[in-house]
Amino acid sequence: MGRTAVARVNSLAQISRGGPEVAEASLSVLPDAAKFVFRGRPSSWPVAAEAFGVELPQAVNRFSVKGGRKAYCVGPDEWLLEAVGEDPGEIFHKLSESLASHSCSLVDVSHRSDTFEIGGTRSEYVLSHGCPLDLSEQQFPVGMCTRTLIGKSPVILSRTERAVFQIDVWRSFSSYVWGLLDEVRREFPSRSRQM
Repeated sequence: MGRTAVARVNSLAQISRGGPEVAEASLSVLPDAAKFVFRGRPSSWPVAAEAFGVELPQAVNRFSVKGGRKAYCVGPDEWLLEAVGEDPGEIFHKLSESLASHSCSLVDVSHRSDTFEIGGTRSEYVLSHGCPLDLSEQQFPVGMCTRTLIGKSPVILSRTERAVFQIDVWRSFSSYVWGLLDEVRREFPSRSRQM
């Protein structure tokens, strides 16, 4: 039986166009990625890491990066694996073959969520309007990730640079989260208004 191809449409593609350019807190949609939730016993962790090509962080709420791939540790035995611009089917096949003799689970969640980025000197300030966490660099340093809320939506929030955060949000909530953050950042002057 042949494989059915599913065309993924990014739910933020339309809403993200035409907004103001705000240097202090820019919003940008990130490229689509293959995403998998991996859970397993400790014996399966190094096998999954080798097959995926990224070290699985052992500390909860930390992530590892290698090239266009990331591994987010979101629980004591749970990781979100992400590969930007890659075919989910190929990665799933390779991981499944490598993990066949291990007690674990691997779920393709590539179509579940969208990812976007907020960056700039006021990105932390804008996020604080919808997120209950202390996002100071001391409490939420570069390399940290966590499940949290923005407004009423569950997200996975990560800090990739000092003033850059990435937000992985389920597609049904993505326009809501984008709109909430966009509304807050509009209190700053946009480039178009300054001209």
